[in-house]
Amino acid sequence: METLDRKFLELGADNAPGQEVRQDNKALISLALGENLDGVPVDFSHGDVDAFPPTPGALEAWQTGYDRGGQQAYTEYRGDSDIRDDVAKRLAEFTGAPLASDQELIITPGTQGALFLALGSVVETGTKVAVVEPDYFANRKLVRFFNGEVVPIPLTYGMQEVNNGPDMAILEEAFKSGTRVMVFSTPNNPTGLIYSQSNIDQIAELASRYGVTVIVDQLYSRMLYSGETYCHLRACSAAPENLITIMGPSKTESLSGFRLGVAFGTSKLIERMEKLQAIVSLRAAGYNQAALSTWFVEPDGWLADRIAKHQAIRDDLLKVFRSAGLKTATPQGGSYIFPELPALIHEPDIFARLLRSQANVTVTPGAEFGPRSDNSIRLNFSQDHDAAVAAAHRIVELVERYRA
Repeated sequence: METLDRKFLELGADNAPGQEVRQDNKALISLALGENLDGVPVDFSHGDVDAFPPTPGALEAWQTGYDRGGQQAYTEYRGDSDIRDDVAKRLAEFTGAPLASDQELIITPGTQGALFLALGSVVETGTKVAVVEPDYFANRKLVRFFNGEVVPIPLTYGMQEVNNGPDMAILEEAFKSGTRVMVFSTPNNPTGLIYSQSNIDQIAELASRYGVTVIVDQLYSRMLYSGETYCHLRACSAAPENLITIMGPSKTESLSGFRLGVAFGTSKLIERMEKLQAIVSLRAAGYNQAALSTWFVEPDGWLADRIAKHQAIRDDLLKVFRSAGLKTATPQGGSYIFPELPALIHEPDIFARLLRSQANVTVTPGAEFGPRSDNSIRLNFSQDHDAAVAAAHRIVELVERYRA
């Protein structure tokens, strides 16, 4: 707070007598003078692997890879062939469609690496890419990095489940107008919305009809809450010819520190991704690849228990936010919740700073996920249960402090 206090003392030089205090200086005043709320620091920008540790046996699996020495350290660029064989069998069973490990799968440095490779393989200057909004912030950033053109597709994710999903009329018009790539996540990051069977069928049919390449991020597709169902795009009878599915064990299974992801789908796209990976990183870290032996083969009851604990946290956070009048859609899967803020005297990005400085709470501003969501905040609730609920109460308290 020392720097903030010093800036506060300098405010007189920025505002002539009788003038209103500028918005940025109002923020500094709030930061300098606002009363701090007691509570354990909670960083909702990512999951807490101390609260939810990695899958059992991950360390031992890594050690096995290490013990293999050079054979494991220097795998093929797309990953160790034996590991890919095992992973392909599990993914084929999970998604309901066959998968050839030698041609249709690549192991990547995290799902972020898979997303980079996938978009880098199909986007060039001027490529029009349908990007659902709100959705994972890297989608838009990567399209622009590769000099593509973002074509926004609005997503409805209200508290009522009717008509939730991407706007299909706008999506079809985008495809008609020359959009050749689509990227989205399900469960959606940041809202936790699961695309319905109707959503998936329509996307598959439209992409097939207009020759669109689809990249679907299914990172949280194993963490589904009570009564929810899931539809895999690759298992549709009308699945598009060019399709990449991205998954990995970094979130539900808490293996984020291993930086492991997989991409699977159309062989010619996987081949392009491998060529790009050979330039960027050579391969996913060889020893770390061995930890994939624990994926999908966790001890009996382990996944169900993890889902139940996350659902309990989700339900308690919904109670806190809704009791305070904050509109909050129910996440159907994953570990993200996306409450909508009321009108505040500060801009949302300033409010996020206030949460850090006065409430020991870190959140991700909604604007990161699309311009229509700038009045929301995203929380990854894969945290210690009691600490997460207490932090949610502090968020509400600060909302009331700065409500317009």
